[in-house]
Amino acid sequence: MSQLFACTVEELPDGEARKVEYTPDIALFHYNGEFFAVGDRCSHGNASISEGYLEDNATVECPLHTASFCLRTGRALCLPATDPLKTYPVVVEGGKIYITV
Repeated sequence: MSQLFACTVEELPDGEARKVEYTPDIALFHYNGEFFAVGDRCSHGNASISEGYLEDNATVECPLHTASFCLRTGRALCLPATDPLKTYPVVVEGGKIYITV
């Protein structure tokens, strides 16, 4: 496993998300001071999760068909999605955000 530099903490304000280019792409979220990384493709409709809607309780809603996912576990929380998103460990060191891939 290796560490992928995503961005600095300053570049990702709380309540925001960004796509991290990798193969496959990763969605990085900042929610209430915590950082979460999940696969950037909805398991149902192949939409970009980083373009989704960050909601309460560290969840994200897919912008295409409103499926919701838990950012902590990747678990699909409602239909139409049933398969989870892949999750990635996130490390913050010296103001820089790294994703373990």
